Amino acid sequence: MFRCHGYAAASPKAPLAPFSFERREPGPNDIQIEILYCGVCHSDLHRARNEWGGTIYPCVPGHEMVGRITAVGSAVTKFKVGDTAGVGVMVDSCQRCENCKDGLQQFCEVGQTETYNSPDKHTGGHTYGGYSSHIVVDETFVLRIPEGMDLAAVAPLLCAGITTYSPLRHWKVGPGQKVGVVGLGGLGHLGVKIAAALGANVVLFTTSLGKSDDAKRLGVKEVVLSTDADAMARHANSFDFILDTVSANHDINGLLQLLRRDGTLTQVGVPVEPQAIHAGTLVGKRRNYAGSTIGGVAETQEMLEFCARHGIVSDIELIAIHQVNDAFERMLRSDVKYRFVIDMATLPAA
Repeated sequence: MFRCHGYAAASPKAPLAPFSFERREPGPNDIQIEILYCGVCHSDLHRARNEWGGTIYPCVPGHEMVGRITAVGSAVTKFKVGDTAGVGVMVDSCQRCENCKDGLQQFCEVGQTETYNSPDKHTGGHTYGGYSSHIVVDETFVLRIPEGMDLAAVAPLLCAGITTYSPLRHWKVGPGQKVGVVGLGGLGHLGVKIAAALGANVVLFTTSLGKSDDAKRLGVKEVVLSTDADAMARHANSFDFILDTVSANHDINGLLQLLRRDGTLTQVGVPVEPQAIHAGTLVGKRRNYAGSTIGGVAETQEMLEFCARHGIVSDIELIAIHQVNDAFERMLRSDVKYRFVIDMATLPAA
């Protein structure tokens, strides 16, 4: 074991604060990474404040990290010391079930080991995330960062990027399709960039037309105010695919009516309250209402390479670690364009 330092929440109401803990030494298949940058995901706030229930304290959040490899195990073949690498939402799975064998570790039938707040089968405790100086991960779950990418701006791709890329690829979004993106936040702005790079005609649905100029800069062809009934009606029965990134309660049925026959709306935002779906909006046009989460390891690597080819990274605001509690509050106010990333060089030594 070796000493590591980070930032942790000690209870649901406690602010994140400096915290020292131990990580395991790298085993034969492990990689040790010095974390350079870590994205701040809205789920970090939910977990730190136990808003989803089940948080284990102390909680060290963070599952969007990019860093430098400082040690490798004797059986590691894909990486070497000095390589730039990333770690996302998962650090392990059973690697034996049907889903894992299909490269869909996010759907592991035994249960994926999340980067933080999961039982740690190596130490007997629970996993600690990327708001820390180092992490040790099985090489199967380590990602190679393509050369030339802005490392700080890459970090959010490891959660927000793959969360939007995976459904766009699964439902075969491509050139000439009319695609809607609901919400222009941390997820939505990457959904726009990726859908546009896939060749789609992208329309943004938002409750604030103040985002119009920014949306068009990111690749949107048209911005629709979702509270404007006439504007919504003009797009009825016309979309091939809609990616819904909104986690607040909103009118799903109104969006479903925008789909053409056999169109699909995929939910990646997760509202806390159940959403009422009227069956009539589905059956009349054989529409599909689906859900999606992150992708598997291979698809996440594919996403990184796709983004490198198309010059896609997250729009970020770089912060010091001591600013993370303020960043949480600003996230609640949607006061960021469009993702906070922590410069881990600002982490104080233990």
